[in-house]
Amino acid sequence: MVDLTTRWLGLTLKSPVVVGAGPLSQDPDAARRAVEAGAGAIVMHSLFEEQLAEEQMAAHLMIDALADHDAEAGGFLPSGAFSMDGEGYLAELAALKGAVDVPVVASLNGTSDGGWTRYAVKLAEAGADALELNLYDIATDPAEDAAAVEARQAGLVAAVVQAVTIPVSVKLAPAYTALPSFATRLRGVGAAGVTVFNRLFAPRVDLEALEVERHLELSTAAELPPRLHALAILSARVPGLDLACSGGVHSGQHAAQAIACGAAVVQVTSATLAHGPERIGSILDGLRRTLEAGGSPTSDALRGILNLDRAPDPTAWTRLNYVRTLDGWRSILNRRA
Repeated sequence: MVDLTTRWLGLTLKSPVVVGAGPLSQDPDAARRAVEAGAGAIVMHSLFEEQLAEEQMAAHLMIDALADHDAEAGGFLPSGAFSMDGEGYLAELAALKGAVDVPVVASLNGTSDGGWTRYAVKLAEAGADALELNLYDIATDPAEDAAAVEARQAGLVAAVVQAVTIPVSVKLAPAYTALPSFATRLRGVGAAGVTVFNRLFAPRVDLEALEVERHLELSTAAELPPRLHALAILSARVPGLDLACSGGVHSGQHAAQAIACGAAVVQVTSATLAHGPERIGSILDGLRRTLEAGGSPTSDALRGILNLDRAPDPTAWTRLNYVRTLDGWRSILNRRA
């Protein structure tokens, strides 16, 4: 029997297949069904600092607008400041902790040093087993170069790590010029892990209405290869970080590929949204069959065997692979000619 027990962020998980950040965490019953199907942990959807700020501002504006409506209006309004400081998210965390018996990882997407640390402390005190910091940062200022962006992000991570005692992982976008260097920097400020990659949602342009539309599509397996590439490099070049794969995992084969490239866990979101929480079970069944076929008694035994240092042909992960790929296409074209 294959043993799927694994360690991630200092936590012991019953399996390396984790529910990724998304709306499923807002439904304790759905989360419970995912855990019953074998999920090793639950990553909550992100708490966005700017969303809380907008909600607080809207509440204060509403109160200010009604305060002097008539002589008696003040008696119907709450006294003091109107609090909207993440209570809804904290309630979701409490409900999840009561519904499942696996680690619950809170996800935070902040915009300021104070916001990141304040909410991180709140989440840790509310019982989160770990934090995933979502570095969803869109660079729009031409005066801020890449070095400044990375310095600011590393500073945010350092501030959170110093403010809490639970493990902290960092979810990255696929847009870093020197990913191993930045991951090493994150490890240096205390990050316990890195998740690759965040999905940068691409809005649509409506030329008829001259509007930019918000748009979301579920991931497909086509998104997996860039993540495998990053995992293979990071697991070989940045030891000491627990790596997670997010995006493109829809089957047990996909999960096994990510683990072979160095992932400790795979985070599954789109597959559960498309097929329900029970999809976790079929992914785990496929992973077990793959491990058994390859003679691996545990998922940990598979981890990293195809990374940059251990792959039979490491050049498959490097620049030389591009040249060989082009040569292969030239041979195909020559045969067709």
